[in-house]
Amino acid sequence: MKRLFQSILVFIGLLFITLPAALGWNKATHMAIGAMAYQELNTTSPQLLPKLLTILKQHPYFQNRWAPQMAALKLSQQEQDEYLFMLAARWPDDVKGTDPYHDHFSWHFINYVYAPQQGIARSDSALPTGETILQAYALNRQLLKSNVADSSKAIALCWLFHLTGDVHMPLHTSALVGTQFPQGDKGGNLFKIKLALSSNTTNLHSFWDGMLLNSDDYHSADSLATQERAAFSRTQLPQLGNPDLIAWSKESFQLAQDNVYRNNTLQAGSETEGSVLPPDYIATVKPIARRQVALAGYRLADELVADLSN
Repeated sequence: MKRLFQSILVFIGLLFITLPAALGWNKATHMAIGAMAYQELNTTSPQLLPKLLTILKQHPYFQNRWAPQMAALKLSQQEQDEYLFMLAARWPDDVKGTDPYHDHFSWHFINYVYAPQQGIARSDSALPTGETILQAYALNRQLLKSNVADSSKAIALCWLFHLTGDVHMPLHTSALVGTQFPQGDKGGNLFKIKLALSSNTTNLHSFWDGMLLNSDDYHSADSLATQERAAFSRTQLPQLGNPDLIAWSKESFQLAQDNVYRNNTLQAGSETEGSVLPPDYIATVKPIARRQVALAGYRLADELVADLSN
């Protein structure tokens, strides 16, 4: 009874801890998710693309930043359109720390409580961190379907692109709390690892961020998107039948427990010396990361059709 009471006290205490998480996937992977949504819409709902592109061209960054970037690459018109989706998908990370008006740090994640030492894994409540990814997604969907100016809709679109990607990254849905991380591991940022004994120390979040793609150029993102659609057809992803963002976040939370942290068996190193990942870790989790990116791309396309077809 004493141990149970202590566990309850720990959980109550956790509810008052603010545990920020870093942004991710990385920008390149977000670009690939945007590209995948573009490719999917171009195949299944091409009539919707002009409407989306018209809105995105009203974005405050389009004339002075995005248009010159596209022109410099000498892309075809269709490639420019796809690249605009890529830029939109990464934009919420681009403004982090540089554009206080548009930057909303807490929108990128939700901290469901994962405290395995206390036997706690809760997806019916979250640590207080400000507006969560769930609230941000609902807000921006509402804006997109409202009568606000297209410039505001363009910003909402960028957030929907980006948050759809973020919610499929398992480390954006969990806060690991325990003896080593009494205030949480900040989405894996404090969880120090090495890929091999001779490798430099990094962190779990950074590893997951860049697992699939590190080059943020147009052709690399386009190639990954094409590979994802070829490797994962819709029939291979029964989860696509659930259009609810809360359900997506809970899927990711379960993946964090089972696969990212391996049911609390994955060992974290010290600040200066990361723990070497198990030999089979990368081979085990990389297909999971790929499937999550594919789900994000398809779900983003489906959400855009649902919100803007009428």
